[in-house]
Amino acid sequence: MADQPNYDDLLNKLKDKYDAQSEDTENYLEGLLYSKSITYWDYIHTDALLSLQIPRTTFPDEMVFIAYHQINELIFKMILWEISQVADKEDLTVSFFESKLMRISRYFDMLTTSFNIMREGMDPAQYNKFRHTLTPASGFQSAQYRLIEFASTELINLIDVRFRKTINRETPFEHALEHLYWQAAGKDFKTGEKTSLLTNFENRYKEEFITFMKTYNTKNLWSRFKELPKADQEDHDLVKAMRHYDYTVNVTWVMAHYNAAVHYILGADGDGEATGGSDWQKYMHPKYQRRIFFPELWTQEELDNWGKNI
Repeated sequence: MADQPNYDDLLNKLKDKYDAQSEDTENYLEGLLYSKSITYWDYIHTDALLSLQIPRTTFPDEMVFIAYHQINELIFKMILWEISQVADKEDLTVSFFESKLMRISRYFDMLTTSFNIMREGMDPAQYNKFRHTLTPASGFQSAQYRLIEFASTELINLIDVRFRKTINRETPFEHALEHLYWQAAGKDFKTGEKTSLLTNFENRYKEEFITFMKTYNTKNLWSRFKELPKADQEDHDLVKAMRHYDYTVNVTWVMAHYNAAVHYILGADGDGEATGGSDWQKYMHPKYQRRIFFPELWTQEELDNWGKNI
């Protein structure tokens, strides 16, 4: 009948698809007869997701703390997903590069403004009680954030400034890992010995970090940028996007985190100590660590004043 839909074209396309995979199209079509319709809660795995917030204390605001950090880790995953597309793009263009950078920056912009949830969303007295049950754990131990750093810039830019002259591209990755800027925050500043904070972190992630460092050694965002033709490297919008990302991650977001920590740790109910025992003020503040992903895109005056005028 003329009013009956014709599925021949669609069926032929499905057959071409499965023939290319050496699969039987009929089996897939028959499977559709017995499969259940998808629902939002099944697709998002809502029940599993909402079962992951497990407080260690009876303080209500610990739930805020847990959920907030889990949301951060999900955003970090999205950021790594976007970076990987730039890293693996064969024919990298200015427009593609810029669009991905701005996506990533928007994620960090969201993370930056979200610190008000932490700053205003938890009772300081509650926080400064339940936080001690977390020792020696710390946000320092976010492996995904370390991966974002490795994927963003050349390794030399993450080395503690005191050791950069002793490290080059011939340096073993294991040695470089020992001299990353955040190592100092995981060591006892009196003895120089690694704390449980750092030891536990490395026991869990060291091998993964080294593998990732090797993988992104030549395809991090900074390396990919420098592969572009000279004219593309001077593209105004791309350079602006690179600078925005660099400053957002290494100054704006860091300072939002720092100010939230000051509010709780140095507030009336705080004791001045981070849960992991790190010298958190010098570790977090950009004027001390001077984390800069794309140093050649900044003037000398901007580099000299990095993190100071905030």
